[in-house]
Amino acid sequence: MEELNETIVTEFILLGITSLPKLQVFLFVTFLMFYLLSFVGNLCIVTVVIADHGLHTPMYFLLGNLSFLDFFYATTTVPKMLSGLLMEDKKISFQGCIAQLHIFHFLGSTEAMLLASMSYDRYVAICNPLRYHVLMARVVCIELAFTSWFIGFLYSLSHTILTCRLPFCKMNKVTHFYCDIKPLLKLACTDTHINESLVNILTGSVALSNFVLIIISYIFIATHLQTIRSEKGRSKAFSTCSAHLTVVLLYFGTAFCTYLTPATKDSLEKDRLTAVLFTVITPALNPIIYALRNKDVKKALRKLFSDAMYFNQRQY
Repeated sequence: MEELNETIVTEFILLGITSLPKLQVFLFVTFLMFYLLSFVGNLCIVTVVIADHGLHTPMYFLLGNLSFLDFFYATTTVPKMLSGLLMEDKKISFQGCIAQLHIFHFLGSTEAMLLASMSYDRYVAICNPLRYHVLMARVVCIELAFTSWFIGFLYSLSHTILTCRLPFCKMNKVTHFYCDIKPLLKLACTDTHINESLVNILTGSVALSNFVLIIISYIFIATHLQTIRSEKGRSKAFSTCSAHLTVVLLYFGTAFCTYLTPATKDSLEKDRLTAVLFTVITPALNPIIYALRNKDVKKALRKLFSDAMYFNQRQY
C-alpha cells in the first residue's frame, strides 16, 4: 500500500527478522528444524498422555494441555515467518493480521495460567500428598484447564477489539515477523497512549499475577522440603519441579522483557529477537525438558513406539 494519509490500510507487510539473503537461508533451516522438533515433540506428548492410561493423572493432564497449546502456539507464527525468509511476498491481510494477533495472545496468556495451575499441582503433590486425589480430582483439573483457556480467550479478545478499532492509514510495514500489538500500535494514525497503557496493565496483570502464584507455590514447596530429612526424598521432590521451573523461567523471562517495556524503535528491534525465544525455541524445548527428565513419559513413549512397530510388522 502507498504510504498516503488518505489511504486505508487493507494489508500489512511483515519485515521479518533480517533482510540479508545469506542469513535468511541459515535462519530458515535453523527455525525449520526447531519447528519440526516442536511439532513432533508436542504431538508425541499429547498422544502418549491420551493413549497411556498410566499417564491419566492431574500432572500429565495439565502437561498434555501445555503441549497441545505449544503445538498451535508455534504454528500460529513460525510457518508465516519461514515463508517470509524465502519468499519476497511478505504481505498479510488486515483480517489475517488481526486473527494472528488474537490467536497468539490467546494461546500465550493461556500458557501463563496453565503454568500456574501446574505449580499448584506440584504444591499439592509435595506438601499435601495424602489429600492429592481430593484436591486435584478430575473435576478440579478440568476446571483449572477450562478457566485457563477461557480467561486467555477473554484477555486476547480485549486486545483484538482495541487494536482492530484503530485507524491504519499511513504506514503498513510491521517491524516484526508476526502481527503483535506493540508494532501495530506504532503504525496507527492516531494517539495510542491509552492502548499502550492498557497493554501494560492487562499484560502485567495476567503475567505478574500468575508469576506471583507460581512463586508462592514454590515458597511453600521449598519450606516443606526443609522438613524432609531424607536426601533421596528431597531430591525426588525437587526433580518433579525442576522441569516446570525451567519452563517458567524461559516463558516469563521473555514475556516480561517484551510486553512490560515501552514501545520504542530500539525496544521493537529487541522484541523481534526475544520473540524468537518464545515462538520458536521454547515450544521446541518444552517437550525435551519434560520428556528427557521424566521416566514415566519416556517409558510411555517407548511403549507407544514398540506397539506401533509391532502393529506395522503384523500388517506386513
